[in-house]
Amino acid sequence: MFYARLIAIIALLALAGCKGITDDLMPSGEDKRPDVEAGSNGTQVGQLSPDFSVQDTLDNTRILSDELATSDGVVLYFNMWCPICDAHTSHMRSSIMPDFPQVRFFLVDYVSGSVAVSRAAQLSNGYASSLVLVDADQSLFNMYHASMGTTVVIDSTGIVRMNEDYKDGVKLKEILQSLP
Repeated sequence: MFYARLIAIIALLALAGCKGITDDLMPSGEDKRPDVEAGSNGTQVGQLSPDFSVQDTLDNTRILSDELATSDGVVLYFNMWCPICDAHTSHMRSSIMPDFPQVRFFLVDYVSGSVAVSRAAQLSNGYASSLVLVDADQSLFNMYHASMGTTVVIDSTGIVRMNEDYKDGVKLKEILQSLP
């Protein structure tokens, strides 16, 4: 009992010394990202996305500008094959993707590390027919400042329209409905 109290006191003292911890415990919800100039190059909403090329799980090279040239836009969903990602992806496949056949939806596997391992994860998780990009070196993950569940929408002109975590699909659907 004595040691449990001692550990609790030490933990409280350690936490008391952490500046700004109250913001972590009670976040404001305020978007603290810097404002961007519309049309500037970058990965935030309103910016012109950098072009990129990456392999898919069938070992084809996918280039953003090529995908945009033949679609109304591109959706990138950063996936790590976990139950949360599965729930988001299942929701997108059943409730969003059918309404937007001219938009390319890509799962971005940033955890598997190779085309072969990513393809195996894709198949074992039941996504054989999905388009999966293999972000083996996490270049897309880093470029878009992504995390698990980040959803990026890029319109046909290359402008980033959304870059945030997937929630319930409502905002994603609104953004897709507003694509030029």
